Amino acid sequence: MATVRGCELPDDLLYDVENNIWYRENDDGTVTLGMTAVAAAMAGPLVAFTPKKAGRSVKDGKSCATVESGKWVGPAKIAFDAEVTEINEELVANPKMAGEQPYGAGWLVKVVPEDWASAKGRLTPGTAVAEPYEAKMAADEFAGCEELA
Repeated sequence: MATVRGCELPDDLLYDVENNIWYRENDDGTVTLGMTAVAAAMAGPLVAFTPKKAGRSVKDGKSCATVESGKWVGPAKIAFDAEVTEINEELVANPKMAGEQPYGAGWLVKVVPEDWASAKGRLTPGTAVAEPYEAKMAADEFAGCEELA
């Protein structure tokens, strides 16, 4: 697992570094996505999570959910065209889970990508994510996860 400035980034995931979103392939053809530890640390504890409803289509670069913390409100942008198949109802009820368990119970939504093979090629594998994240954190002037813990 890569750790960049105290932020954990598991090797088995794919990342959209620019938007601080991770993706996990599921055996049933769906893809689970969530906020990275970096996003969770930058946003602070979430106070609201409003996902798109299951059955809704989401276009590449558009929001599949809105997340809100005490200091930030913004979109969770998806990196490819997809249909939302499941939302994390537990996260709707307890938004703080996104920061407490970003790679587990804090996932955002599950989707079926229109063209996963193509989308997958545009994402960064966990085994290669440390350098791009170090550069992004430097550009964003983000000290790291330990500073905000």
